[in-house]
Amino acid sequence: MGTVVRIPFEVTGWEPEPLSLGESGPVAFGRVTLRKTFSGPLTGTSVVAMTSATVGETPAGYVALELVTGSLRGRTGTFVLQHSGVVDGADQRATGVVLPGTGTGELAGLRGTVELTHDESGAVLTLDHEIG
Repeated sequence: MGTVVRIPFEVTGWEPEPLSLGESGPVAFGRVTLRKTFSGPLTGTSVVAMTSATVGETPAGYVALELVTGSLRGRTGTFVLQHSGVVDGADQRATGVVLPGTGTGELAGLRGTVELTHDESGAVLTLDHEIG
């Protein structure tokens, strides 16, 4: 698509709440509001609204909307990410998009795709983007 940047992040807040969707057998549903701090090419913070399904102690999958506020490669503003993932063993990857039309300030026109990974070096958001 355009420019690819790798952005380290840390989860700085985790506020879970149960979610009842009816009789679901071994699956438990939940909502979480979480907060992140970004460094590197994106400096700033985000607030995430996430819904997940868990089997036992292991999340099976999630969907999320994330409002990011900060400076991306020197341009300041906000934008919204939509991402989801399935946890299956060691595969801890999620993918998504920058929602078109959500960029504000100097990030107006931002478009792109995201991949979130977690490995031995920590959590990283990879953003393939362009600012139109």
